[in-house]
Amino acid sequence: MNENETDVDRLGADVDAIGKKVSRTVELGRRGFVISVLVFVLIVGQILPWVGDHVGWQVLFGQGGAIPQLFAATSTVIGVLCSVLALGTRRWWLTWVCAIGGWFSSVDGLLAVWSQQSSGANNAVGGGPGIGMIIALIAIILLAGNWMRTAFSRA
Repeated sequence: MNENETDVDRLGADVDAIGKKVSRTVELGRRGFVISVLVFVLIVGQILPWVGDHVGWQVLFGQGGAIPQLFAATSTVIGVLCSVLALGTRRWWLTWVCAIGGWFSSVDGLLAVWSQQSSGANNAVGGGPGIGMIIALIAIILLAGNWMRTAFSRA
């Protein structure tokens, strides 16, 4: 009888361990593929023009203005790095980081586009956002939406 109780206790401990692991992870399914494609599109947007002749990674390192640089930073950190971490680890809390950070980056992107279309201090109209900035904005909005749906799928 003592040996049977030990087996049952071990089985119960195994079930508890599996339950804890499942509660910390999220199953992405097809949405994981969509997110992966959107991350790739965001990376492509980083190598296309954003501000004048400056491409996204140049804007990230300080060329092209502060507001586009903020968008380049948030879209790279949240949209690429955090998304890759969340896809790789499937941690539920990282889906929330990607969701909330993605919406923050989306607002940054809208401000970056607006800053390129608005008058500056010298009343000169900006040259307009480059195609890379537009692609990055669309990708980060779609990423934020997919991460939000993923995060709420566990709620």
